[in-house]
Amino acid sequence: MADSSFDVVSKVDRQEVDNALNQAAKEVGQRFDFKGTGAEIKWSGDDGVVITANSDERVKAVLEVFKERLVKRQISLKALDYDEPQPAGGNTSRLAVGIRQGIDSEKARAIVKKVKAEGPKGVQVAVQGETVRVSSKKRDDLQAVIALLKGADMGIPLQFENYR
Repeated sequence: MADSSFDVVSKVDRQEVDNALNQAAKEVGQRFDFKGTGAEIKWSGDDGVVITANSDERVKAVLEVFKERLVKRQISLKALDYDEPQPAGGNTSRLAVGIRQGIDSEKARAIVKKVKAEGPKGVQVAVQGETVRVSSKKRDDLQAVIALLKGADMGIPLQFENYR
């Protein structure tokens, strides 16, 4: 009998993020507390969002609106990568928010280490680019690995695909 396997990936549906961004931009444009603050949220390249406003507090408020919209669309907030708002000249503040895609080599090694240390015996784990392939002769072992990884906080959103 052939080994069963699945892939561990970290993907974010860009269309859902785009919808959340559009909803957040609409809300920011309509809300009274954002009037006259120059608050704005828009795409910056393919995997980034930029938020601008006239104060750090307004930038953080726009970020909270964006987070609420992402949560409503079942996008994990672990996919967001941002620091503190930065001055952007004049009296405006700016915040660049990155959207993580894929599993970097450091996180992949952490996943492999966790599965080998705490997972069932007889499970093979291999890093393949931005995915981690887990295989075993027993499907129950694969289910145990999925449960282990769902319970662990790896710092990125994890999905499990190609289960066969």
